[in-house]
Amino acid sequence: MEERNMKFGTKVIHAGVHPDEATGAIMTPIYQTSTYVQPEVGVHKGYEYSRTLNPTRHALEKNLAAIENGAFGACFGSGMAAIDCVLKMLNPGDEVVSTNDLYGGTYRIFKTIFEKYGIKFHFIGMQDAATIENYMNENTKLIWVETPTNPMMNIIDIVATAKIAKKYNAMLAVDNTFATPYLQNPLDLGADIVMHSVTKYLGGHSDVVMGALVCKDEKIAAEMYRIQNSCGAVTAPMDSFLVLRGIKTLHIRMQRHCENGEKVAKFLASHPRVDKVYWPGFTTHANHEIAKSQMRGFGGMISFTFKGNDINDALETVKKVKIFALAESLGGVESLIGHPATMTHASIPKVEREKSGVVDSLVRLSVGIEDADDLIADLEQALNA
Repeated sequence: MEERNMKFGTKVIHAGVHPDEATGAIMTPIYQTSTYVQPEVGVHKGYEYSRTLNPTRHALEKNLAAIENGAFGACFGSGMAAIDCVLKMLNPGDEVVSTNDLYGGTYRIFKTIFEKYGIKFHFIGMQDAATIENYMNENTKLIWVETPTNPMMNIIDIVATAKIAKKYNAMLAVDNTFATPYLQNPLDLGADIVMHSVTKYLGGHSDVVMGALVCKDEKIAAEMYRIQNSCGAVTAPMDSFLVLRGIKTLHIRMQRHCENGEKVAKFLASHPRVDKVYWPGFTTHANHEIAKSQMRGFGGMISFTFKGNDINDALETVKKVKIFALAESLGGVESLIGHPATMTHASIPKVEREKSGVVDSLVRLSVGIEDADDLIADLEQALNA
């Protein structure tokens, strides 16, 4: 069966990978090599040097392209290295319109690395896509979107944003880390580039740091591969093998993340100490209808605040949980809890953080695939302590 005709659960297991021709091994081998022997000058089997291309990484890149319904995939040493690649497609004087509620590391690389090279950034609320057009001009070359956003779970209309990008001849890049290809495919909705922190749900087991980009356009792909090879922020063969293994269970993991996320969100919404719960599955969540139209489920990421907005309520709660682990990152099989204002989003100035809703009492959950009853009991004991 052709890969494009496969259903998602088949695609994650089979797309881009084939039994090893030399041995018949069903799992892609770990090609732990830096270089490849050539019988004569200019004659090789498609691989010359592992920074440029490695068979294990190549299999993963093809798999990622397939599950995002793209044509070209590229893997990097981290999610930040993938973002770095996209920004290197721009030139001094170019402008970027970005959501104002985004991962702190993304904000940091935009502001402290690329701004000094003459790229101008606009951080705006994008929940009403029409607002974006107010910041577009002939110098705008990129719109950067997270949806759902980190950590406020804001939903941005990808179809409407793509129309604006095309009107101004700008690229639209979507960070699809929270949704994953299981729940959302931005390229099908008009995006030009999809970015993933592979570290999270795609790897799924908290044992790899990696980033990826996927696109359909040959010109964008040529730039992506040129930068990947020239700058060399590539991922290792062993890590590529681990992510290929992780992706094989993405569909069943995400199904459980979604189921558990819904149960935990509903529990939090009913707790007397909790003020607001941010989870796109609630009909009261802003842009819930857009989420329903562009996603196939609502995921396992949840943020919530305490009544009174006391930072101590948040800090005490994250200390008292026993199953949830207090840690950076997300998307692993185990449940994690974090305090964005002092952890993932500490690099964003307090005034800017609070404008987007990242207040001192905000807590972010990455709901894992454990038994939901145990997770709820753990949160209950921490909130009631």
